[in-house]
Amino acid sequence: MKRAAVYSPSRSRATPSAPLASSAQPQQRAVSQKKSFGWPSRKRLAAVAGGLLVLALIVAPWLGPRGMNQAQVDEAIQKAMEAQGPARPLAADAYEKIAPSVVHVRGLATDADEPMVEGQPATAASEGNIGTGVVIIDNGTILTNLHVVAGAKRVKVTFADGFESAADVIGTRPEHDLAVLKAAKVPDDLFPATLRSTNGLRPGDEVVAVGFPFGIGPSATAGVISGLKREYRSPEGKRILTNLIQFDAAVNPGNSGGPLVTTEGEVVGIVTGLLNPTDQRVFVGVGFAVPIENAAGAVGLNPF
Repeated sequence: MKRAAVYSPSRSRATPSAPLASSAQPQQRAVSQKKSFGWPSRKRLAAVAGGLLVLALIVAPWLGPRGMNQAQVDEAIQKAMEAQGPARPLAADAYEKIAPSVVHVRGLATDADEPMVEGQPATAASEGNIGTGVVIIDNGTILTNLHVVAGAKRVKVTFADGFESAADVIGTRPEHDLAVLKAAKVPDDLFPATLRSTNGLRPGDEVVAVGFPFGIGPSATAGVISGLKREYRSPEGKRILTNLIQFDAAVNPGNSGGPLVTTEGEVVGIVTGLLNPTDQRVFVGVGFAVPIENAAGAVGLNPF
């Protein structure tokens, strides 16, 4: 009796299939290798293209007629720089521009050179303030705060180059706490400040205050405009100032009368006060400045 043939995968076909399995492995490896060197992604292509462009710009001047010449390389670099836009002005740039126009103002209570220091207790011999001013006309016309020179018998100003001169009060505008000084003598090279209208100013715009806090300076502090059209009552409560610029650049006694400028170094206000609920009279983040339109009006100027 014949037996039926039984198929067993481990028998007759298992043995001859072993070589086939080993021959299939190189094919599988070949397939996997082919996949690993397939088309790159778009990001990889962009990165490679960018690297090639940089390499081309570096090597181009040495490639001769077949590559970019130096003029073409310079043009490409110039276009790339223009695409980035102009460099943003910094507080340091603003300070450098306004510093030659900032003066130290000292009120003298007697005929002797005895300065009156803002923020210190007043005495019979020395009653008044030390503050800051800004030159707005090259003939020695200076803007400052009225409270800086109020009650002074004499006024002295020190210019940016150290030149000192007596000064006269030639005009006042009490409603804006402003005084106009005229120096008796001026340095040979006197740089008046550039004034800018407050039209277009917005809360958040960057500003720089330059002055002599506690007589130290000139010092620069940077911040932003916090608000417009503010009201402020003087510490003595004698006067309410209106239409003020509120800012948060740090100012202290001695900054009074100094310029508040944009990052381009253009004067938009005259620092006039700080708000502080304590008796220490130090800055807590709220300063006020008279808009330059009001300040220029005190001199009879209409520069806008």
